[in-house]
Amino acid sequence: MTQIITQVDAFTNTPFAGNPAAVCVLPAPKDDRWMQQVAQEMNLSETAFLIKQDDGFNLRWFTPTVEVPLCGHATLASAHVLWSEGHLSTDEVARFYTKSGLLIAKCQDAWIELDFPANRSQAAIASPQLGDALGINCTSVYQNSLGYLVEVESEDLVRQMQPNFQLLKTLPVDGVIVTSKTNPDSPYDFISRFFAPRLGIDEDPVTGAAHCCLAPFWRDRLNKNTFLAYQASSRGGVVKLDYDGGDRVLLSGQAVTILRGELMSH
Repeated sequence: MTQIITQVDAFTNTPFAGNPAAVCVLPAPKDDRWMQQVAQEMNLSETAFLIKQDDGFNLRWFTPTVEVPLCGHATLASAHVLWSEGHLSTDEVARFYTKSGLLIAKCQDAWIELDFPANRSQAAIASPQLGDALGINCTSVYQNSLGYLVEVESEDLVRQMQPNFQLLKTLPVDGVIVTSKTNPDSPYDFISRFFAPRLGIDEDPVTGAAHCCLAPFWRDRLNKNTFLAYQASSRGGVVKLDYDGGDRVLLSGQAVTILRGELMSH
């Protein structure tokens, strides 16, 4: 028996940009080892696996090396697949039961809105190797459940930095977000990049979970609740954010299907 698998570029409306994820809507549960092998075979930052439940879908995410508790772009890709392939109508809400609790996705015109938990950051004393690993001067360093959040002085520095990924692997955290305000002529409020070589992802193209940290961080500094953000990986991606200071962040992005195929059973 074959299994349909769909590859979606998330947080973009342009093919071959944004963050690619693979999505499998499973007819029945599969064991963890099989899901990890599929994720390794796809070799994307995330592969999502869904199983229908009474009023929604169980959703799990795997990198090529590990299962992760939360992934924004693969959730966005999953919602896109449910609507575009007829599992749900576009006026139905997508409900995902995950290791991070219930996640809700809504189709809003050409955008998909995700309701995610906010992730606040606290000032931290960073590992002495952090600056060397990033190859930059870290203006200020904070910490959250993803890892370090590093603020730097300029958009240009975020775009041009070239981290040492082997050195990043030696840090005592799984991920590092680097962010700054944008230049005055930019259409975006802030810019970021996200590195997670310990999870098998040197640089993630666009990271929903990182923006759950960035929304509270920049709300405090820019004194506003809505943002248009850009993640400046080589592929690039756009995220809309709405955060009122509570426990949830609304993330919005676009998505486009790139390919659809069959996994052959073995």
